[in-house]
Amino acid sequence: MADLKIRIYEGKKKEPEKTITIPGGILKLASRLVPKKAAAFLEEKGIDVKEIIELSQQPDVHGTLVEVEEHKKNERIIISVE
Repeated sequence: MADLKIRIYEGKKKEPEKTITIPGGILKLASRLVPKKAAAFLEEKGIDVKEIIELSQQPDVHGTLVEVEEHKKNERIIISVE
């Protein structure tokens, strides 16, 4: 089962400032452990955590699922299944 990766980039940097990896085998359980503040942040960006988890469970889904660019904050978030 593929892992879910969340990468947060600041500015025009090519390397992420932060990387969060959730192993595919515990993804459903881990989704319940996501802090409410983090889930609210993702929802604020229009990202449905439950839908991403369901997509990541499909064997034919790989690569970038969501890319959000915050131009005012000079920030980019990429959520992918690898």
